[in-house]
Amino acid sequence: MKLVILTFFVLCCSVTAEQDERLPNKCEVCKFLSVELQDALEKSGRSKEVLELGEVLDSGRRRRKIKYNTSETRLTEALDNICERVLQYNVHAERPGSLRYAKGASQTMTTLKNLVHKGVKVDLGLPFELWDEPSVEVSDMKKRCETMLEQYEEVVEDWYFNHQEKRLESFLCQNQVLKTSEQECIKEMWKGDMKIKSEAESHGAEEERKSHDAGEL
Repeated sequence: MKLVILTFFVLCCSVTAEQDERLPNKCEVCKFLSVELQDALEKSGRSKEVLELGEVLDSGRRRRKIKYNTSETRLTEALDNICERVLQYNVHAERPGSLRYAKGASQTMTTLKNLVHKGVKVDLGLPFELWDEPSVEVSDMKKRCETMLEQYEEVVEDWYFNHQEKRLESFLCQNQVLKTSEQECIKEMWKGDMKIKSEAESHGAEEERKSHDAGEL
């Protein structure tokens, strides 16, 4: 009986995954390109390094100095292989809209891996060692990210040098890449961590209450 239920569960997961599979839309590609580039720049922006540009001439003229965090070098380094970072995402089919793309294992894959580790045979049609390989959806997003970056490179440069007070998602995606009717995914935010925190706090409060009640007894 348990075997039948398990087989039914796995088949349902496989069928659902196939039905839910869809390639990312333009909004999602632009959103995650912006998220990854902004994140890379925010990390490198903490550097206090100073670059010296130009050659020292016989006249003894000094080389020009420029702060790294406002330099073209910083942007170039951030853009280098930025779309490769998209391959770190996985499809979380249980989430709506653009939230289906996130780093970390999905609930479904975590459940199936736990079954495998318990000795249950799970057949997804590919070897276990390939389960963590980028999906068709994520691979497609990476390719479209590269195309979009090439097409809008001048817009990104304009934002970097002149408009960093604005969020890149707004400057690039909403103002340049997407029509108004295509911008739905920009406002989608994952609040799962807040939910988990809330549940943990509630559980902690409940345990504290039980402990208090036991003490009174």
